[in-house]
Parts: sequence; structure tokens; C-alpha cells
Amino acid sequence: MMHTTFIPILAQSNELFVYILPLVGSVLLSYGIFQAVSDSRSSTRKKMQSRLRGEKKSQDPKLEASILRRGALRDTKTIAEELLGKLSVVPKLQSLLDQADVSWSAAQTLVNIGGGSLLLAIGLVMLQFNPAVALGCAGAVFALPFFWLNFRRGRRLAKLTAQLPDVFELMSQALRAGHSLPSAIQLVYEQMPPPVATEFAQVYHEQNLGMKMEDALQAMSRRVDSLDIKFFVTAVMIQRQTGGDLAEILDNITGVIRERIELAGLIKGLTAEGRLSGWVLFALPSLIFVATLYLNPDYANVLLEDPIGQIMLSVAAGMQLMGIAMIRWIVNIEV
Repeated sequence: MMHTTFIPILAQSNELFVYILPLVGSVLLSYGIFQAVSDSRSSTRKKMQSRLRGEKKSQDPKLEASILRRGALRDTKTIAEELLGKLSVVPKLQSLLDQADVSWSAAQTLVNIGGGSLLLAIGLVMLQFNPAVALGCAGAVFALPFFWLNFRRGRRLAKLTAQLPDVFELMSQALRAGHSLPSAIQLVYEQMPPPVATEFAQVYHEQNLGMKMEDALQAMSRRVDSLDIKFFVTAVMIQRQTGGDLAEILDNITGVIRERIELAGLIKGLTAEGRLSGWVLFALPSLIFVATLYLNPDYANVLLEDPIGQIMLSVAAGMQLMGIAMIRWIVNIEV
């Protein structure tokens, strides 16, 4: 009797949970959004008040670690890292790691990625996989970190470029207020967020340690590899040799950079259809093949089991990659 009366009570409680849980979830979500918005506003207000009071920003431990780690990891090397360090590709890889703001050394990266790919290939062969499949998986594992580094580098440089107009405007105002160039760079280091603060902080610390300002700026130009930074460094070096109003020069550079950013956004909007078409054409054959493999396995397994089908599938995959690369090359217009 108790069992029969317990079932309706349980059913009613389940119905209550169905109505109550979404309500509680929506309330918690609204509260979380409110807290995030209020925290961001309060942090912005606190930053503004500290700037008006003339307070210096406390040093960010992550920013200091990012500055100190550059070159520090290259002191301790294993035998494999010393051998790989002699390769001509290592300086380019180290530049990629620095621009991506990754705390690895180039030789250590090659050792770790190459060792992981080799272990994966050996493990797949020991598990009696096809050697071609093992080599393909090892090659993918070796290549994927570099794609990720290139993506991280591009995103960081894009963020840095978007910060440059505010940086040069801040420096221009500081120079008009009577600050020197090192003091203006210090203001950028203290007031601006990363990644631009990291690069200008390294310039400031290098010139504090005795390096010439021209050499520190040229090192930043090589390190960042940005056309706008090269404009800035060239303008500063010419002004320090011939004289002139550096604040006005920075204002002109700021206007040029803002126009370039606006033009780049316009081009990105106009080429959005081409980029979307490229990704659709890249993904559509794979989706159709997976759907065919699920709906009609006997028809699709020919490409997986027959040697000629495997060759055709490999050629098709290569042509797909070439196609997406060509489309990206067409729509990637340099400004």
C-alpha cells in the first residue's frame, strides 16, 4: 500500500523538479552575468581613478615572467637540444615561439614534438597498424602544434596591432606633457595591458640596463615583426638623428594605423563570403563520406579497404587541403 502511494508522490516531485530546475538555472545565470558586468565596470572605474590619482600600476607577475623567461630557457640544454640548436630552422622557430608568447625554447620544442611523434609511430606499429597510417598519425601530431603556434601568433599580433593607436596616442600626449621617450615607454608599460605592455616593458628594461634606445627599439622591431612597429622604430631613429617633433610624428602614425585597421576590417567583411565558401567546400565532402559510411557501409568501405580506394581517398584529401589553402591565399589580402 505504501509502495503504491509513494509512486504518485515521486511523480509529482519529478514534475516539480522539471519546472523548478530551469527557473533556478536561469536565475543563477542572470546573477552570474550581472556579477561579471558589475565587476568589469568596477575594475574599469578603479583603473580610471588610479590613473587620475597618478598611481602606478602594480607589476603583473605574468608580465614579469614573460619578460624574464625570454632567453632564460636557452641556458640549460640537453645533448639533443644542443644538436638541434645548430639547425638553421631553430632561429625561425624561436622567433615564432616568442611572437606567440610561448615559454618554450625552439630546441626543446623540436625534441618534445619529435619524440612524441616518434613514440606514437612506434606504438601504432607495435599495435599492428598499417605503417602508412602510423606515419600519417605521427606527421599529424608533429604538424598540429605548429599550426596552433601560428594561430596563436596571428591572434597575438592582431591584438597588439589593435592596441598600437592607443599606445602611440598615449606616448604623444606624454611627450607633449614634457616626458622623455624612455618615460613615455614606461607609461606604456605601466598603463597598457599585454601584449603591447610586454614588448614595451622589455624595451624599457633593456635601455635601463645600458642598451642604447635605438638598439632596444630595433630588437623589438625584429621580435614583433609588425609593419606598424617598424614605422614607429624608423620614425624614432630618424627623429633622434635629425630632430623634429616626435609627438606630431606619432600622431601621423596613429592616423595611418587607424585607417589601415579600418580598411582591413572592410576587406575582411567583403571577403567573408569567399572564406565561408571555402570552409563549406572543404567540409562538405567529408560530411558526405561520413554519412555514406553510416547509411551504406558496403558502398563507402571500398575507399577504406581497397588499395586503389585508399589511394583515391589520399589524393582527394590532399586536393582538399590544396583547395582550402588556395582559397585562403586568394582572400588573404595584405593591407
